[in-house]
Amino acid sequence: MNYWKIAKAAGLATAITVMGATAVAAQEQPGDGVSVKSARPSWDTGWFTTEIYNELLRELGYEVSDPVTLDNPAFYQSVAQGDIDYWVEGWFPLHNTYEDTFENGAEISGMVVEAGALQGYLVDKKTAEEYDITSLEDFKKDEIKELFDANGDGKADMVACPPGWGCEEVIEHHMDAYDLRDHVNLVKASYNASMADAISRYNSDEPIFFFTWTPNWTVGVLEPGVDVVWLEVSHADLPDNQKELEDATELAGVKGCVDDPCQMGWPANDIRPVANSAFLEENPAAHELLEAASIPIDDIFAQNAKMNDGEDSEDDIKRHAQEWIETNRDTVDGWLEEARAAAN
Repeated sequence: MNYWKIAKAAGLATAITVMGATAVAAQEQPGDGVSVKSARPSWDTGWFTTEIYNELLRELGYEVSDPVTLDNPAFYQSVAQGDIDYWVEGWFPLHNTYEDTFENGAEISGMVVEAGALQGYLVDKKTAEEYDITSLEDFKKDEIKELFDANGDGKADMVACPPGWGCEEVIEHHMDAYDLRDHVNLVKASYNASMADAISRYNSDEPIFFFTWTPNWTVGVLEPGVDVVWLEVSHADLPDNQKELEDATELAGVKGCVDDPCQMGWPANDIRPVANSAFLEENPAAHELLEAASIPIDDIFAQNAKMNDGEDSEDDIKRHAQEWIETNRDTVDGWLEEARAAAN
């Protein structure tokens, strides 16, 4: 009996088995050994979606660090330079203003929420109906300004966007376009803190005036059509980088608007991932996942409501993301299979 041949054959069979198992593992975990640097926005309503995408990348074997919280300008510069690999909170057309910053090193890839992100100006419904407030133009009237003037400067106080947010640029543009500089005072402090103060005033039966967007916890606490109403603007007027979208600022069927269709002054936004181009090219599985995945806006609303009710710790948000993934496991597994196929 040739023991050498038997041993050699057994060794070869073992090697083949090991190689086969390794190949299967590589197919299941195409991101094995690859570190991913993600970012999330300074508005916490986008942290849930960030964690879902990060967790899905981990299921593909990627080593994803906890996300870095960045304002828009810092993110778009960082992703173009490769210091950050991706985030899933690109708001377009609102973030068109950053295209010159990221277009030579990063790109839009996929769709988190399509045309579901509304933006605009609201007041409490009671005051709107009592004083017939329907438009930003009404804030040029002294009696209206006085209702919303908390600091006695003769202007209506409106909760606006903090510096560096994409919405800040549009609001500033609107102040000039609608000749509101002498009539409206923009409150640009922490948005959550400012809205908490507005809600406190609302609960004390005082008038409130604010900007918001969807998905956002504010429209869960202050429901359009029940607690507050969306106001109109006199005509569409957007910054130069969004001029071609002015026809899209009149939207039909907006719940809680003072009229239908509603001239909101803002086009509906797509929420989209933006990723470093080299990262996408080197990681086809990650690229395909970004292209395939999406999150229903109602699910984002529901999670944001949980955060507003006190489930807002880092552990809470991670748990919400994991629960969402398990609830939608069949859909998620389909995305993961597409991602694995792209890597082979």
